[in-house]
Amino acid sequence: MLSSPALPTLVPGPLAAEEAGVAPATIRKWVQLGHLRAAGRAGRAQLFRLEDVFAAERLARRRPRTA
Repeated sequence: MLSSPALPTLVPGPLAAEEAGVAPATIRKWVQLGHLRAAGRAGRAQLFRLEDVFAAERLARRRPRTA
């Protein structure tokens, strides 16, 4: 029996923030800056792939802050 590839798990913004160790406002900021895109919606809530959230976090940590 062949197994199909697993579908990515989508999580809402607050849970994505908790998993990445950041505030929910940070997730919203990453979306505004174009570092993160929602992979779906559940009603009004944006859903994110955790892989994308962790990639955005790595990008944010590499980039120096500007005043």
